[in-house]
Amino acid sequence: MIATGILMKVLHVYRTYFPDTQGGLEEVIRQICRNTKCHDVESRVFTLSPQPGQSVVSRKEADVYRFNRTFEIASCSVSINALSGFKQLVEWADIVHYHFPWPFADLLHLLGQVKKPSIVTYHSDIVRQKGWLTLYRPLKQYFLTHVDCIVSTSPNYFATSDVLGTFSEKVEIIPIGLDDASYPVVDTEQLESVRAHCGEGFFLFIGVLRYYKGLRILLEAIKNTALRVVIVGSGPIENELRQQASELGLENVQFLGYVSDEEKVALIQLSRAIVFPSYLRSEAFGVTLLEGAMFGKPLISAEIGTGTSYVNSDKETGFVVPPSDSRRLREAMEKLDQDEKLAKRMGQAARERYEKLFTGKRMGEQYAQLYKKLLAEAVYAKSEAQSKII
Repeated sequence: MIATGILMKVLHVYRTYFPDTQGGLEEVIRQICRNTKCHDVESRVFTLSPQPGQSVVSRKEADVYRFNRTFEIASCSVSINALSGFKQLVEWADIVHYHFPWPFADLLHLLGQVKKPSIVTYHSDIVRQKGWLTLYRPLKQYFLTHVDCIVSTSPNYFATSDVLGTFSEKVEIIPIGLDDASYPVVDTEQLESVRAHCGEGFFLFIGVLRYYKGLRILLEAIKNTALRVVIVGSGPIENELRQQASELGLENVQFLGYVSDEEKVALIQLSRAIVFPSYLRSEAFGVTLLEGAMFGKPLISAEIGTGTSYVNSDKETGFVVPPSDSRRLREAMEKLDQDEKLAKRMGQAARERYEKLFTGKRMGEQYAQLYKKLLAEAVYAKSEAQSKII
């Protein structure tokens, strides 16, 4: 689409963002901002930071407005002094685009008395914090009732979420997409450097090391095998995982922690397959799976009734195994490890599925169309209200 110069101004709202953290949801926001630019969308990101330092960070995809994170409770970041800044950014915006779950954003929407068209991308049900959910439920109900549209990132998640089922009349499905041009091209020297450190033909996990990622199951699966695993990322259970690996006597796993984008791409290219054993619904989509598909790698994931099985089609793009089943996970890994032709065939199928369903261009077009629709409806509603007054 050729830019017309008529901008739609969109404010994205989420609890964390680059450069403070690197995760799948942050990447989704980046990709939406990046891929709606050509549709005359200007984006800003409202977020919290433990050490904001520079309060506004200019990035290629959007300006990031960071407010001081006062405290965190049950994985929910809170800022005591962010409301006035939020209101100012809402004044700037034509559309407010929330990324759920973040209960503090629900509160901001209520206290800020947001009247602008609003959209929620519903990334995940709240799974673990059952006690807090009882207290939060009235606010969540108010918030989801009053936003104009809710986006589910896959038909699988929409079909299996009780919350989304309650608001089905306002749900749109827009799958997450990635723009491969937004990923760095790795030169030979960089590739060889990573190969020297990690080898090749390993199984690769990338993500924040959280309880629901199934990494304990993965470590159990490779016990007493020659299967090699590389784990990229850090997080709350990193020390526990390293301890488990030590207790199991695993010499076939590497923990790399944070890596650069260039190193990440090199690791994907050198890997045999992406392994993603998340076993709870907190894992709603799996951007790492999508990255693997984009680079033509076969995928291994668990069946948890979410978007992971929308990205990874069982026995086509890889294998989908029962959750929390280390034996079946090991068997899937051994099949790909022992059959290079099978791995290549599934990797090619994963790339083809990415091109069909999950490109950044496709996602950008769908969000731009939704933004325009919401703005048109808002203009119509305003004119109707004015005519009644007259």
